[in-house]
This record gives sequence, structure tokens and C-alpha cells, in this order.
Amino acid sequence: MAGYDELSAKFAKGPVRMGVIGLGYVGLPLCIAATNAGLNVTGFDIDEAKVVALNQGLTVIRSVKDDLVKRMVQTGRFTATGEFDKLAEMDAVLICVPTPLGHHREPDLKFVTNASEITAKTLRPGQLVILESSTFPGTTDEVVRPILEKTGLKCGEDFFLAYSPEREDPGNPVYTTSNTPRVVGADDPKSGDLAEALYGRIVSKVIRVENSRVAEAVKITENTFRSVNIALMNELKVIYARMGINIWDVIEAAKSKPFGFMPFYPGPGLGGHCIPIDPYYLTWKAKEFDIATRFVELAGDINSAMPYQVVELVSDGLSTVHKKGLSGANLLLVGLAYKKNLDDLRESPALKIWAILEKRGVKVSYYDPYIPVVPKTREYGAFADVQSIVWTKDAVGRFDAVIVTTDHDAVDYAQMTEWAQLVFDSRNATRALSKELKRKVILV
Repeated sequence: MAGYDELSAKFAKGPVRMGVIGLGYVGLPLCIAATNAGLNVTGFDIDEAKVVALNQGLTVIRSVKDDLVKRMVQTGRFTATGEFDKLAEMDAVLICVPTPLGHHREPDLKFVTNASEITAKTLRPGQLVILESSTFPGTTDEVVRPILEKTGLKCGEDFFLAYSPEREDPGNPVYTTSNTPRVVGADDPKSGDLAEALYGRIVSKVIRVENSRVAEAVKITENTFRSVNIALMNELKVIYARMGINIWDVIEAAKSKPFGFMPFYPGPGLGGHCIPIDPYYLTWKAKEFDIATRFVELAGDINSAMPYQVVELVSDGLSTVHKKGLSGANLLLVGLAYKKNLDDLRESPALKIWAILEKRGVKVSYYDPYIPVVPKTREYGAFADVQSIVWTKDAVGRFDAVIVTTDHDAVDYAQMTEWAQLVFDSRNATRALSKELKRKVILV
């Protein structure tokens, strides 16, 4: 079998040349882990500025520290490039590109398709290709494999193909690429053996599953599980609020039970690349089999409605406290990122709240210590180039109210509440405040 024995020997303990397409939140940590494991890694990206920065030892993602990138470059085993013809030199090519949703919440696989077509241009016998992007079951076999086999090479004989879902949690100080178990699935045993051996060099544990569809379903299941449970907490928050019960107090007490309960937390909506998106990949694929995913879609509907819920509660609070409506109000959003202590705006509910408020006639500003200016991209076009306010007493105090949309640790919430006329807290960030200060806070 072409190249299998040679690859098997390399992946066992020999020198490996690994290419990673996409140097974002998934690809860059993977490059660091593989380089630290002794592999020779080439990162491929179309963003020239990103390539230049990485080769200088500078990070391009806040959750990945500069010193990690610097050490990776100093090993001499990593280089970044935009020259995709160099994929021909790789023993393994790992695809780590985004999988967003289209305008009607349908899967958008253009990045996976493009990466596969680029890989096909230089594909040669004796290469292993692995897809890591989150996607619906069947993508590896139905989308990637046909593109690669258009070269005339046959999967499982000439080249090898597998799927391993990324499990990145940006900003997690405990679990990294290296110590998080990896799931691997392939549709032929040789491809599975090679993928298992390669990841065995990089991560602490590899879990082999029957085929690529099982591996793809693992990722979808993990994030659907989180989406459904967060939706439950969001719905309970609304119910308990009507009853005068603080959902955060309920969760804190409930999680003291050592079995049968796992804490999930409500919020202003879901953000990030995976949880708001992956369940819709499942519902789309399920339609092919005439299956209605009512439970999954209901969770998505509840989570998608939370930004609107926050706006309505803000409207009620302004009316009660300031005797004024939303139209003409001057409000400050504290935190734009989808998750605390990051600068990641992907699917951030804060942006949705911002858009809803502006449609209601509100003048909106924001403060985020990690996002001094909203990037100029297609996704954030409506807010591009808007700058964060300067954090001063006068600046905060001039707003009719502040809405905490992301609970960054770098924000002094006691100071914020003291300065602000009124605070709406969607993240329970003000939980440690004194009773006196909490009188200015409304949980939303």
C-alpha cells in the first residue's frame, strides 16, 4: 500500500512534517502542541499579516500568549507561510478552518471545500489528510473525500483521510490541546491507524471510534449538550425572575449536590464558534433523514431570544427607574467579547444586543479592555472602527445605564457600579458587591 508503511514508521517515532491549514483559534494551538512534541510544523494561512507576525514570534490570538509562539518559533521546527504549494512536502495535512452558518442557518462549508481543493492540488501518494473543523456527520466522506479523489488517487490506498474534532476552549488555563483527549475516526483501518499514531505523538490520550461519522457526531453532541442545558437555565432564569427568585443563587446551591446535577449558567445569549452553530449543522443534516429535531431547535430558539429578553428587561428598568423609554437613551455596553478575558467577537450576543438597541433608537457605546476598536471585517461591518470609551468616572457616569454583557475579570465592577447611574447585569458579574451598591443593579 503506497506510503502506508513509511508513514506508519514516521508517526511512530520518526521525523514528521505536519502542515496545518488555518492558523486561528484551532490551528495555532495545534501547531504549538505539535512543535512542542518534536514534530516539524508548517502553518498555512491566506492572511499575510498573520504569517508575518507568527514568524516573528508574535501571537495573533489573545488566548495564545506571545511566549508560547516565541518558543515555538525558536525551536526551528515551525514556520508560517502563505505558499500553499508547500503542502506537497507534508506527511500530514490538517484542515482547521471555520464552518459558519449561512443566512438561513444552513451549513456553510466554503472554507472546508476551499481547503480541500487547495490540498488536492498538491496531494501525492503517501499523505494523510485530517479534517478538524466542526461539521455535520458525513462531511469527511461526502465532501472532502470526493474532492481529494478527483486527483485520481484513491483514499485508503494512495492517500489517507480521517476526522478528528477540535476541542479547543480558548482561555482555559487547565485544559490545552496537549492534555485534552482526542477523538479520531476514519472510514478505512489504515487511515485510522495513521491518524491515531499521529495524534499519539501530540496529545495525552487518543480515543479511536469506528468511522469519521461517529467522530463528527461526537463534536456535534458535545456542543448540542451544552446548548440544550444553557437553554434550560435561560428559560428557568425567566421563570424564576417572575417569581422573585435569583437563578444564580439557585444554581450555586444546586451544584453542591455531588451527583445528578451539572451546573450550567444563563446569560445574554450564546457566542463563540461552536455552541451557537453546531446544533444547526445537526438539524440541517437530520432533515435529510426526515427527522424533526424539535428539542434541539427549541434550545436554539430560547438561546437566540435571550438578547431580546435582555433588551426588554433594560427597557422595563429604564422606565421604572428613570421614567424614560429606550428611544433616545444613552447606554454603555461593558464587554463585547463572547467570553470573559478574551478578545473574541465571534457570534457575540453583545453585538446582537447592540444592534437591537440601535433599532430601538438607543445611542450605544461600549467598553472592553481587550477590544479597543471593533475590527473592520464583513461580519462586524455595522460596528467596524467604533472605539471603546476611555474608562473614567465622568465617561461612565454620563450614560443613562450600563449593561454588563461580558464579565471580564479586568473590569472593576464596584467602581463601575459606583460611577454608573444604573447597572443591568446579564452575567452576575456584580455578585460580590456590597448590599448598598447592589441597589443600583438589576439582573437581566
